[in-house]
Amino acid sequence: MRVSLAAIREWALLALALFVLNFAVTFHNVWPTWWITTRYELSVEMAVLLLALTLHARFVGALSPRMLTAVALLLTFMAVGRYAEVTAPALYGRAVNLYWDAQYLPHVAAMLAEVSNPMRVIALIAACLALLVGVYAVLRIALGRVVATLASRAGQRMLGAGAAVLIGVYAIGHTSLPLRTLKYFSLPVVHTYWQQAEFIAAALSDTAAAEMLSTAEPLEQFALSRLEGADVIVQFVESYGATSFDAPEIAAIVEPGRKEFTAAVAATNRRVASAFVESPTFGGASWFAHSSFMTGIDVRDRGAYDLLLTQDRITLSRGFAAQGYRSVALMPGLKNEWPEGAFYGFAAIYGERALAYRGPEFGWWRIPDQYSLARLAAQEMQPAPRQPLFIFFPTISTHVPFRPVPPYQPDWQRMLSPQPYDAAPLDASLALLPEWTNMRPAYGETLAYTFRYLGGFLRAHADARVVWIVVGDHQPAASVSGEGARWDVPVHVVSGNSAIIDALLEHGFTEGLTPATTALAPMHELPVLLLEAFTE
Repeated sequence: MRVSLAAIREWALLALALFVLNFAVTFHNVWPTWWITTRYELSVEMAVLLLALTLHARFVGALSPRMLTAVALLLTFMAVGRYAEVTAPALYGRAVNLYWDAQYLPHVAAMLAEVSNPMRVIALIAACLALLVGVYAVLRIALGRVVATLASRAGQRMLGAGAAVLIGVYAIGHTSLPLRTLKYFSLPVVHTYWQQAEFIAAALSDTAAAEMLSTAEPLEQFALSRLEGADVIVQFVESYGATSFDAPEIAAIVEPGRKEFTAAVAATNRRVASAFVESPTFGGASWFAHSSFMTGIDVRDRGAYDLLLTQDRITLSRGFAAQGYRSVALMPGLKNEWPEGAFYGFAAIYGERALAYRGPEFGWWRIPDQYSLARLAAQEMQPAPRQPLFIFFPTISTHVPFRPVPPYQPDWQRMLSPQPYDAAPLDASLALLPEWTNMRPAYGETLAYTFRYLGGFLRAHADARVVWIVVGDHQPAASVSGEGARWDVPVHVVSGNSAIIDALLEHGFTEGLTPATTALAPMHELPVLLLEAFTE
């Protein structure tokens, strides 16, 4: 029997249409990029759709254009969900969370508009919209081809039987039979949306968060006798993660800064002890790490965080204030009011406005971390007599997109002037724009900058009695940290009091700037370890 070229063409177009529909909800990420690829998995959802279309064609008739449009829109929505599901872990190292990720999209958009060329941002938005329209158009054409095939009894028998077989094979995988058929199927997109709906419902009810907070132990009171009135600075270095040690190409860039810092520690008769701790977050949501450390409670989701702020809890800042310390929040990234500050009990909060930075701006975050420290020293550390200080300092210069990296200024007093830099290093810094497809070099450079200004500050304040806790809030996004990276972050404690360093070594810290490979504890247990070291 001879088969006409027209028939071959029709069957080929049908096969292509089925492949496109299946691919739309089964694709995978080309790690760690925005691109996607196929692993030739099957979709039970497409099988169910084919069976439904077959039954509709057999007993009702062909789909109307309006119904065809509605189904194509539904498939586009599912494709978007699939993209978020497979791409978020590759880029950010964690699953997408619609409940609180969506709340910060306006802030992310504002940051991108600031650090990127406005025309590029507009072009990107237009390209995304065009891509969505294109996906919809392709899916509608593919659906139209399937519907056209179902107009014949032969097409109904073939597609209906094929869909029924696939559904049956998928169902067998959920039975006790020794047949692992599920390995041929992709995880249904409906499951992704169902998980998001469950999380949103739980977050709105606060049930899970309430249970977590009710069982958590608040920080105990400690005498802090070993501190002997020394200032305590808790510096959360944005995106400072274990990757800065684990990835050789990043470690090589950071190493000169670490060497300068280590030399400054030794030159000022101080010591440093280090460890890894496990962060409660990855690639973002720094406030989970901050609140976990400041309260001793494991905060890993927005519901728990929001509920925590309604509680009457002992925080580190309140605990130190009870011991005669002045608790200060140094927050250069704070652009608006911060009601959460009342929960922590800070006596003063230095946000963007209070810092009154007059120098050149460095991207969305504007203020170099070195300036923030210089302003802090002038405002809080130099006046005498004064109370000892407890300072909470989340940095911003190491925030994505990591560029431009501010130059280091050896003259700390000049940092407070309107022209803190010479023209040549400033121009060289501002000329380096973000490289969105290769952020590792810039990430390493900004950490090297961090250690350089930290070392410079220690040398400039060689006689200052201070215990400096430098800790990462979370790993950088997976596009920087790599596939399957651990959630660990470094913590370094610098002090001229050997009794404190020796106590930390007894708790599992290591001497120097390189931590032991294994994480010592989760983030929320770190404050107790430190407080014990501060108390005889």
